Amino acid sequence: MTYWEKERECMSRSDLEQLQLERLQSTLYRVTTHVPFYRKKFKEEGIDPDGFNSLADINKLPFTSKDDLRNNYPYGLFAVPLRDIVRVHASSGTTGTATVVGYTKNDLKTWSNMVARILTAAGVTNDDVVQIAFGYGMFTGGFGLHYGAERLGASVIPISSGNTKRQIQIMQDFRTTALVCTPSYALVLADTMDDLGINISSLSLKYGLFGGEPWSEEMRREIQTKLGIIATDNYGLSEVMGPGVAGECIERNGLHINEDHFLVEIINPDTLKPVAEGEVGEVVVTTLTKEGFPVIRYRTRDLARIIDEPCPCGRTLRRMTRIMGRTDDMLIIKGVNVYPMQIESILFDIEGTEPHYQIIVERQGRLDKAQVLVEVTESIFFDQMKKQRQLVEEIKRRLAAELGIGVDVKLVEEKSLERFEGKAKRVIDKRDLSGK
Repeated sequence: MTYWEKERECMSRSDLEQLQLERLQSTLYRVTTHVPFYRKKFKEEGIDPDGFNSLADINKLPFTSKDDLRNNYPYGLFAVPLRDIVRVHASSGTTGTATVVGYTKNDLKTWSNMVARILTAAGVTNDDVVQIAFGYGMFTGGFGLHYGAERLGASVIPISSGNTKRQIQIMQDFRTTALVCTPSYALVLADTMDDLGINISSLSLKYGLFGGEPWSEEMRREIQTKLGIIATDNYGLSEVMGPGVAGECIERNGLHINEDHFLVEIINPDTLKPVAEGEVGEVVVTTLTKEGFPVIRYRTRDLARIIDEPCPCGRTLRRMTRIMGRTDDMLIIKGVNVYPMQIESILFDIEGTEPHYQIIVERQGRLDKAQVLVEVTESIFFDQMKKQRQLVEEIKRRLAAELGIGVDVKLVEEKSLERFEGKAKRVIDKRDLSGK
C-alpha cells in the first residue's frame, strides 16, 4: 500500500486527537488575536479561548456561515497582514457578494501536500500524466489539484475546462493517465468519445479524480465502465482550503478526512446539535493549520455521515461518505424533502435511461408539481408507444417508492438536454419561494 505521509495517515487515534487539540488551541489564539470578527463574537458569547482543554469543547464555539464571509468581504477575516498573503481565491459570487480566501506561503505548501496525499491514496504516482479539466482562475479546484500533482512529481497538463474535442485529442496525444474534472463532465467526455468512434482501450487512462458536485455510486460505475478507469471522489471547498480536505483511497469506500489539518463535525442542520454516530447530517469544518484564513466551525451545507469502521488500506484517518446532497439544494415538494441524488440513483438503475436528467419544479395554484426529464437511448425513444409508457410507469413507480411522493416523468431524446462542462444544472425550480 502506498502512502504520501504514512506517519500522519496511520497515526493512532490518541496521538491524532492530541495533535488536533494542540492545533485547535493555536488556531483559537490566532483568530482571537488577529481577527476582529472572532474576537468580538467570542466576547459576546462569553467564550474564553484559553479554556479549551478538550476536543469536546468545540461545541461551545459559534458557527461561521457563508454570510459571515460575505459580510467581511474582502479581507475582513484574514488573520495576517495582506503583505503575507501570496494567493487570493474567491467564489464566483453568482448568488451575491463573492467569498474571498487568502493563503500564505505555508498555506500553499500545506495545500499542495494535502492534495498530493489525496492523489497518492487514489493511485496516482510521479509516473502519471494528470490532465486537469477544472477551470483555473479564482476557482480553487484547478490550482489546488495542479499544485498537488506537481508536489507529487506527476506531469501536469493544465488544459482547464471546456473544448471537449480538444480535451480528447490532448488525452490521446499526451497519453494522459489521470483525469481530473467534475463527474458530469467525465460523462460528457465519454459520450463524445463514443460519438467520435474512439476505442477507450486505445487511451492510456487509468484513474479519474472527480469532485465539485455530488454524484452517486451508480454514476461512478457508469464512468468507470465508459472510460475504463478507477474513479475516486475527493472533497474540498474554497472556504476552508479547496480540494484536499478529504479523498477516497483506492478501496473507494469513503473519503479519508485529513484530520491532522481539519476538525470535522456532523450536525443536525435544524437543531445544530451533533448527530448520533453514523447518522447523516451537515458537515462542519474547523481549520487547524490555516495561517492566512482560519475558520471556526464553518457550516458547509453539505450532507454526509462519518464512517468509523477501519479501512482495508490501513489509513486511520476517519472517513466520510460521498456528499449526499446539500441543505440548500434540497427540494421540498408537497411537504417532502427531496434530493436530486435520490432521483439520480434510481435512474441509473433502470435499463434504457441515459445518465442525463433534469428536474423541473413548478407551482400550480397552491400545489407543487415536479417533472423529471429523462434521456433515453435512441431505440427506446423511437420504440412503440406502449413500451415508452411502460418505461415511464416503471420510473414513476420507482421514484414514488423512494421519494414518498408522485412525480411526472417525461422521456426525451438522447443528447437533447443541455450539457455542462462544469457542474451540471440538475434542478430548474420555477416556483416563487421568496414569500413576496
